[in-house]
Amino acid sequence: MTLPTASRYLHKRGLWLSSAVVAVLVLGLSTSSQTPINEASAAGTENYAPTEKQRRVSKLVSAVVERSHYRQSAINDPISSVMLDRYLESLDAARSYFLASDIREFERIRYQLDDAVLNGSIDPAFSVFNRFRERNRERLSYALELLKTEPDFTVDESFEYDRSKAPWPKDTAELNELWRKRVKNDALSLILTGKTWTETRDILSKRYDRALKNLDKTTSEDVFDVFMNAFAHVFDPHSNYFSPRESDEFKIAMSLSYEGIGASLSVVDDFVVVQNVIAGGAAAVSGLVSANDRITAVGEGKDGKLVDVAGWRIDDVVQLIRGKGGTTVRLQILPAGAAPGSTEKVISLVRSKISLEAQAAKQDIRTIQRDGKDIKVGVITVPSFYQDTDAAQRGDKDFRSLTRDVRKLIDNLKAEGVGAIVMDLRANGGGNLQEAIGLTGLFIGTGPVVQVRQTGGQIEALDDTDNSVAWDGPLTVVIDRYSASASEIFSGAIQDYGRGLVIGQQSYGKGTVQNVYPLDRFAANKEPGFGQLTITTGKFYRITGESTQHRGVEPDLALPSAISTEDIGESAMESALPWDRIRPAKFTRSGNITASVDPLLQAHNQRVANDPNYQYLLQNIAAYEALRKEKSVSLNLKTRQQERQRQDQERLQRENARRASDGLPTVTSLEELEKDKSDTPDPLLGEVAQITADFSTWWRSTPTSTLVKTSK
Repeated sequence: MTLPTASRYLHKRGLWLSSAVVAVLVLGLSTSSQTPINEASAAGTENYAPTEKQRRVSKLVSAVVERSHYRQSAINDPISSVMLDRYLESLDAARSYFLASDIREFERIRYQLDDAVLNGSIDPAFSVFNRFRERNRERLSYALELLKTEPDFTVDESFEYDRSKAPWPKDTAELNELWRKRVKNDALSLILTGKTWTETRDILSKRYDRALKNLDKTTSEDVFDVFMNAFAHVFDPHSNYFSPRESDEFKIAMSLSYEGIGASLSVVDDFVVVQNVIAGGAAAVSGLVSANDRITAVGEGKDGKLVDVAGWRIDDVVQLIRGKGGTTVRLQILPAGAAPGSTEKVISLVRSKISLEAQAAKQDIRTIQRDGKDIKVGVITVPSFYQDTDAAQRGDKDFRSLTRDVRKLIDNLKAEGVGAIVMDLRANGGGNLQEAIGLTGLFIGTGPVVQVRQTGGQIEALDDTDNSVAWDGPLTVVIDRYSASASEIFSGAIQDYGRGLVIGQQSYGKGTVQNVYPLDRFAANKEPGFGQLTITTGKFYRITGESTQHRGVEPDLALPSAISTEDIGESAMESALPWDRIRPAKFTRSGNITASVDPLLQAHNQRVANDPNYQYLLQNIAAYEALRKEKSVSLNLKTRQQERQRQDQERLQRENARRASDGLPTVTSLEELEKDKSDTPDPLLGEVAQITADFSTWWRSTPTSTLVKTSK
């Protein structure tokens, strides 16, 4: 799934690497504008038009992008063509508002938008937005009209909820039919939770009426934001425009001073979607929230009423979720990949600031038996590549950093007599570049860690200059699809040096560098308020010369994952910069450990075939994958109830089969399971520890001529 990309906050402090973006979209449900495209505005509404300031900002943004973006692409007709496509995707990704006739009409501006942004003549973009607002109003009014009659839930028909590749509706009749099914599905989703038709009608009436009111809250700034971001995303998905208001929010996010749940949010097809779970926040600490989860309702306190937030503006939802530190907020969540109307869960989170302490690396020891002997495997979990930059800039010699913390953890593990170490970088979206270099240095001594190529073509190798090695024994690194940026620099370097094995899933593929440009500094104006621009200005390359961009890091030993590489990652994003290579840096491999992979894989396959927890993981992944591939749902109430009962029963059977194998008491319901997750294992990490124990045995039985430790 390609998420709409109207306006985003990029987590970036100094040189901050992250796959995560905090998206604060203003897509609410609407807009308006001036109309060179022939269209009368809806009765009682006023069309929007760009302000003089926005025309000036457009010219400034296009000039900065053309001069500074890594692509070094002229803003021309091909760019204009893609710009129109991105803009329409931002407005109507589900193709549920515009008619095919609207799209044909927009074709006449396909090759005009380049000149529009360069010259500040952006009226055509506002006209498209006006049409969207008109269609939006028509749809919501029609939805409210439909609620006057209870749908027939006994009819066998289906609703196609994934319309990203569907043709645009050819006429109003087809659009009406689409919305009839959409409203029926919204109603059915509530009926399945035990609501009566009267209660359902009341909830949906308020939802659609609120969306109509949000149309009137749309501002010219909202329109401009969406269009400028559609323009920026033509070049790559990590370049963004921030309005003055969003620039202030960006500063709050960067200071980590607000009280919230620590998750970045966006709006996708009226759903509030979790874009990313931020390390150190309440959501990450709880382990109950995942990327692409959809928040359908928010409640204050432990007992507060859950408020339906479908169709809300994102800034209103953010304000509802934020609150005083130490207080509780409840979220009703539709899990990622689940069809609309699937079983939702309600979780409680205690609001808190994102802190370095909560992000800090942690250690654990797992004892594995091999040939009658115990092998202690140390596990270091790294949520992010953090550094207390404020303390470092003040000159504090004891400032907190990931590298320093991990060095201490390694010393602790060595004192405990571990024979091997696992670095767990799953779901680690990145962080401070210097920490990626420093962490690598704990295992390799001195040498290049990563190469950076800037917009102008200059290439620089960034070295670890500390010759001390904290750990020179067996090492594995576990990654998944959410491991990105700094995580990819570290795992790629460990792999390239032959210093350790990388295990898990292909990583995210975020290998680009962004810089922030405060536009007021570029504008010859005394009156501030131009906002800021985040532009991709560089790419990262491994010391072998291969980019981490797009492809990420491929594991030496692949393990299954529920995270879809088709939906998640740089390769799933429109306009992502491509993979390429440059000349390798000069470095010396620490040793040849690839010969260990085949015997490790053979032992792994034999072991997991009889591991109930691992088989439980595989079964859950298969069930999730089957749901992910579905693009439509039944609108027959009995069919949906049977589907839900079947899915719940299958999940309960899988859970109880695992519990029985582990000698644990069975559960009688999913509600009982949700209340107590203390017995839920992490079978993947357990298997990584087993593989690492085997690797330790292989390592210590291998001639030292093969393992030339950290020499250069």
